Amino acid sequence: MKTIKQWFDEYSVSHQNETNIQIHFICVPAIYFSIVGMLLSIPVGFLGNIAPTLSPLLINWAAIAILFVMLFYVFLSIATALKMLFFSVVCLVANYYLGMILPLFYVSLAIFAVAWVGQFYGHKIEGKKPSFLKDIQFLLIGPAWVMHKMFN
Repeated sequence: MKTIKQWFDEYSVSHQNETNIQIHFICVPAIYFSIVGMLLSIPVGFLGNIAPTLSPLLINWAAIAILFVMLFYVFLSIATALKMLFFSVVCLVANYYLGMILPLFYVSLAIFAVAWVGQFYGHKIEGKKPSFLKDIQFLLIGPAWVMHKMFN
C-alpha cells in the first residue's frame, strides 16, 4: 500500500498549474460536499429501525459512507483522517441544515455537476488528465490533498 506522501506526490504531478490548483480548492470540496448531500437524501429505511433514538445526523447513509471512507484515510495517515473527519462532519451538518430549507438532492446534484465541469476545465488548463482516470482511489486522495494543502 502506498503512503500518503506517495499518493500526494503522484496526485501533485497533474496539479501544477496555479489556476487548476485554485479550481481544485473550490471544486473538490464542493464535489465531496455534494456527495454527502446526495447520500443524506436517501431515505434511512431500515436504518431508522436499528437505532430509532439516535440523531438523524448519526443514522443515515452519508454517515455510514463516511465511516468507510475514514477507514481508508486511517490506514494512510491519522493526521489526514482527522482533517477529513473534521471536513466530513462539517459537510454532514451543513447538508443536514441545507436540506431543511432546500430540496437537498437536487441542490447537491447541481453542485456536483457544476463542480465536475470546473474540475475538467481545470485539467484542460493543466493539460493533463484527472488522476482518477489512472486509479479510482484518487477520488478519495483529491479531497485529502486539498485538506492537506489548506491545513498546512
